[in-house]
Amino acid sequence: MKSAVVLLAAASLVGSGTLSAQQPAAAPPAPPPLEIGAVAPDFAMPGATRYGVLRDPIKLSDFKGKTVVLAFFFRARTRG
Repeated sequence: MKSAVVLLAAASLVGSGTLSAQQPAAAPPAPPPLEIGAVAPDFAMPGATRYGVLRDPIKLSDFKGKTVVLAFFFRARTRG
């Protein structure tokens, strides 16, 4: 029973910020969403195939003048 009380006290101290050394910095504000039909800004992201992650990142500017469709499969390569 004593260990449960100690854990509870420690959890309440951590939750109140008493034990934490530094407070996390505030996140920068998110940019405004793009308007429909607007040109997307250039960006790079890691590319992947069914065999693994590509060595070089994929840039949007690599596909200039072509139609690009981005698809996100949030549960890919997971148990879920």
